[in-house]
Amino acid sequence: MGLGTAAVVLLAGCGGGGGGDGGGGDEPEAGGAVSFEEAEQATIQIQAVGTFEEPGEGSFEAAGRGSGFIIDPSGLAVTNNHVVVGAGTLEVWLMGETHSAKILGSSECLDLAVIDLEGDGFPYMEWYEGEVTSAQEVWAVGFPLGDPEFTITAGIVSKTDTPGDMQWASLDHTIEHDARIRPGNSGGPLIAEDGRVVGVNYAGDDENDINLAIAEEEVLQVLDDLQAGTDVLSLGINGQAWVGEDGSSGIFVASVASGSSADKAGIAPGDLVTKMEGVTLATDGTMSDYCQVLRTHGSDDTLAVEVYRPSEDVFYVGQVNGEPLVAESVPTLPGGGEDGGSEPPAQPADFVTVTDDTGQVTVDVPSSWGQVDGASYEDENGNVILDVTASPDIQAFQETWDVSGVSISASSEALASWSVEGLLDTLAETAAGACTPAPEGRQPYSDGLYTGSFEAWGECGGVGTTYVVIAAQADDGSHLVWVRLQLVAGEEGVLETVVSTFQAAF
Repeated sequence: MGLGTAAVVLLAGCGGGGGGDGGGGDEPEAGGAVSFEEAEQATIQIQAVGTFEEPGEGSFEAAGRGSGFIIDPSGLAVTNNHVVVGAGTLEVWLMGETHSAKILGSSECLDLAVIDLEGDGFPYMEWYEGEVTSAQEVWAVGFPLGDPEFTITAGIVSKTDTPGDMQWASLDHTIEHDARIRPGNSGGPLIAEDGRVVGVNYAGDDENDINLAIAEEEVLQVLDDLQAGTDVLSLGINGQAWVGEDGSSGIFVASVASGSSADKAGIAPGDLVTKMEGVTLATDGTMSDYCQVLRTHGSDDTLAVEVYRPSEDVFYVGQVNGEPLVAESVPTLPGGGEDGGSEPPAQPADFVTVTDDTGQVTVDVPSSWGQVDGASYEDENGNVILDVTASPDIQAFQETWDVSGVSISASSEALASWSVEGLLDTLAETAAGACTPAPEGRQPYSDGLYTGSFEAWGECGGVGTTYVVIAAQADDGSHLVWVRLQLVAGEEGVLETVVSTFQAAF
């Protein structure tokens, strides 16, 4: 079982057996755990019941099992985000007794959550004091494979501090050890000889005998916030990085916490979050890029997102903490689509990123479009316009319909002089009398970064060239952008890449 597989199984595949008859022994007294026996009295088994999604498996209702441990006599307990977030109900077993619990705070990036058990006077575990060292003996405790019987496995620390960019988390500090953990151990403690907690177990790789725990220092940095009910580096999803055979990638959403930022934006179980703030997610198979966006902007910022919903085969664009998701509206070529009677045109094999002279305006174009002009200019109102133009032959692109090319222009100053519709009227003048308009006419445009309008024409100049223009305003209100794209017959496949990659930074 690889690390990536373990992440899924720890949440959804660890059923088996009831928890009510687990454990045993005398009624524990409240106090900090300082021995193996007392550690058992403060380690809990958690059952999370809800409807979840898995890649390729669709929606299913499941009762997933994981572990956790109490850190305060009031019933505060630590576990993994992937054990509890998105669940409809939580049930906790401690020494044969059943307790209800609620989630206080969580983090999908750190794979941590704090829950609160109903009741008081609980035995609890204390944090390890001192430095964790290589070859130090440690023990993983919890309830693997859904077994209601408390289990403990021994090992040593292999690496005291290693980064943990994984399929389901992005951590700065983890402990690598060989005390075997299996599905169901997720969220349970890794303890030292004195019974104190050195980390929170969250991943295991049986084939390579590698087990990982979130380091104590990583937990303590955010523990106060989580206990107070504040989510950290979190939009409220239970997800994992996913990479398709075709190279597509994103964060696959197994479940969503009700009322969270993701939920309010319209993100749903089964969705694939492909981009956030213009950054393509999970290309390396980890949560690193997703979490880096959250670290850069903060979880409460307005964040542009793109989402693919496989159940509908539709892309959605919108914002977290802003405008909710709507079905993407982008240019379609005249004569294409279901009524066009033709297959979508193939894209060129190689694209390169070109930029204007300031480095603020970028777009991906075919590598064969070797002429690039990135010079800025002033319009008739004295506004500075940033621009990048690319084509196999820029002069022919600007003067005829015989050569493909694109021009991306952007300006913050033009906001006072131009409207989106006024810009589009000006851009459309080029096609007047020379092209056949698409029957749909002018349509709304949105891509998660910009909102405006677009128009498309075909058969331009009598040579079968397609002409597409877009005018839009940045969703943050900072600038206008407009696009003039000309594609000769056979190069229509360039459209998707150009439209999905142009942007300006102001």
